[in-house]
Amino acid sequence: MEWSIQEIARRAGTTSRTLRHYGELGLLEPTRVGSNGYRYYGPDALIRLQRILLLRELGLGLPAIAEVLEGQRDTAAALRTHLRLLERERERIGRQIASVRTTLHKTESGEELMAEEVLDGFDHTQYEQEVSERWGRDAYRKGDQWWRSLTDAERREFMAQQTTIAKDFARALQDGIAADSAAAQTIARRQYDWLSVLEAPSKSHFIGLGDMYVADERFTAVYDQHGVGTAAFVRDAMRVYGERHLDD
Repeated sequence: MEWSIQEIARRAGTTSRTLRHYGELGLLEPTRVGSNGYRYYGPDALIRLQRILLLRELGLGLPAIAEVLEGQRDTAAALRTHLRLLERERERIGRQIASVRTTLHKTESGEELMAEEVLDGFDHTQYEQEVSERWGRDAYRKGDQWWRSLTDAERREFMAQQTTIAKDFARALQDGIAADSAAAQTIARRQYDWLSVLEAPSKSHFIGLGDMYVADERFTAVYDQHGVGTAAFVRDAMRVYGERHLDD
């Protein structure tokens, strides 16, 4: 079974021009091109387009998407990853919908609003299970207590520090600086200090976080928005720093 470029574009909510652009970049080749020059796409191309659209929604640019697709040859494994991300997002949006519905009802009826109801789905607790599974329940509890103790201004400042560090990593990569250079290791030290706000991570923990920045598409998207390959560069710099300076 195959579909014309016009039909695929219509069903995907995009344009034929966009699909042709994906083809020019090597992201999405047509299954065949007819004698009339029309492009046709089969099931494998359809699945690949789905992956491209999902990665776009995660915030990745086209060069970063090309790298992800090149590194994920196992289609089923990639789809399972996407499915988990979508299920988490669905759960978060579901909580937000319920929160807004409750707020609307109580506002219209004059009932007292509860902070935990109004803000449900808008905080970081969506990661509770994931953090607990990776680093233990106590790690999540400490982090949760610390985050809740901050003012809004302090939270913004904390996240701004990480954005600055990420941009500096990206600039170093663009300048051709090696991950094991003194300049890159100075940034890695800042990354370590930023992560040490509660408890200084061990070597395996610090290196493991760096690996996660590449393995988890959510983190890759955050770093690679500053420049393709930044997440991998951060991982490499963190690994060097961990091996040189940290103990387990």
